[in-house]
Amino acid sequence: MRIFRHLRDLPATLQGAAVAIGNFDGVHRGHRAVIAEAGQLAHAHGRPWAVLTFEPHPRNLFRPGDPPFRLTLLRAKARFIAEIGVDFLVALRFDAAFASLSADEFIRHVLIEGFRAGQVVAGYDFVFGKGRAGNCELLLRAGRALGFDVTAVHAVRDKAGEVLSSSRARDALRRGDVAAAAAILGCAPEIEGRVMRGEARGRTLGFPTANISLRDHLRPAGGVYAVRAAIEDESKLEGEPLWRDGVANIGRRPTFGGEVEVLEVFLFDFAGDLYGRRLRVRLIEHLRRERTFDGIDSLRAQIAEDSLRARRILTAS
Repeated sequence: MRIFRHLRDLPATLQGAAVAIGNFDGVHRGHRAVIAEAGQLAHAHGRPWAVLTFEPHPRNLFRPGDPPFRLTLLRAKARFIAEIGVDFLVALRFDAAFASLSADEFIRHVLIEGFRAGQVVAGYDFVFGKGRAGNCELLLRAGRALGFDVTAVHAVRDKAGEVLSSSRARDALRRGDVAAAAAILGCAPEIEGRVMRGEARGRTLGFPTANISLRDHLRPAGGVYAVRAAIEDESKLEGEPLWRDGVANIGRRPTFGGEVEVLEVFLFDFAGDLYGRRLRVRLIEHLRRERTFDGIDSLRAQIAEDSLRARRILTAS
């Protein structure tokens, strides 16, 4: 899949695409329905299959004081979209100038002049343009006038009839309900980042950890998780990631007076050097909340107990 950050870079061979539009944070099952609909139209009409998204997420501009909330940063979002089979992704920079475009200007500059879109697909609740003035009804009217087709995809619901949404996935993760989040996302939730140097306390405890900054990732419920992790450039045959079992802690490490939240991952039966490598960490089950221990020995004993429990869960899953 090709990735573009500017429409001016889009070659003529990719214009006329069937374009799925949205923020697609998490690329959950509802998002995948929108993207798949664009794919069906692309194949039926012999068009390129495209996804248009926005980076950073518009909420970063309009509500800069909000706590981190992203389910997927751009790298992970692009990977999930590529796995669906999309031909190309356009991730336009969402800044004050872009936010000031009226709905009509968005249609003209982005969809007509930029994409020369043949079909436009969006979720039923998609809004766009200054003041969120544009919606699917406006897209339909513009499409009739300007020569592109529009499809608004209905909400995707779970077995209980609840709409699948990024906000529901976020709420589930904040509660530590990994299973509920995974049911919405269609896979285990992930945190991805580059391993940074820490204070090497895990090594002295006998449980060396890979430390990853949470950056703009949503903060799941703090505490200990059974996890699976994939190391960048380490794969099985045919390029499939090699997932290693482990246990991880998300939090501030209160026993040592930590103030910054970090993800610490201990990979079972692994002795390699991970500094500077990128790690994808899948949260499989929340084991317990983070807490303060009265000394190193009690902390070491609890880590050993957490590791044993995580091994059992991961072996059974």
